[in-house]
Amino acid sequence: MHKHRGFPSRLSGTDYHFTLRRAGKKVTPLVARERYRDRKPADCQADLYFMAAIWNCFGEEPFQRGNLDATRLSWLLGREVVPVDEHFDNQSYSALLKVDVKTAQKSYPEVFK
Repeated sequence: MHKHRGFPSRLSGTDYHFTLRRAGKKVTPLVARERYRDRKPADCQADLYFMAAIWNCFGEEPFQRGNLDATRLSWLLGREVVPVDEHFDNQSYSALLKVDVKTAQKSYPEVFK
């Protein structure tokens, strides 16, 4: 599992984790999750900071899933973060992803200011 050095491990002051410490025996699959309007403000803030961390770390370049938290990544998957190719393995730590800049700018404009 690739470890993204310099990537924040969690949202400061909360229990929202952004990275894993070590690979698990079973890899948690990435599954696009529906974001509903009634989500807690803290959840929305965690998504915003996670998207900002992804953008600051990787920009428009493809990146490996690596040690990024599957649950947090799943909230962005299929919208702001998309697979690089059609041979995407949602249970692989080496799966390649990239930021869909147009969608991310619409969803999180404050990240791109």
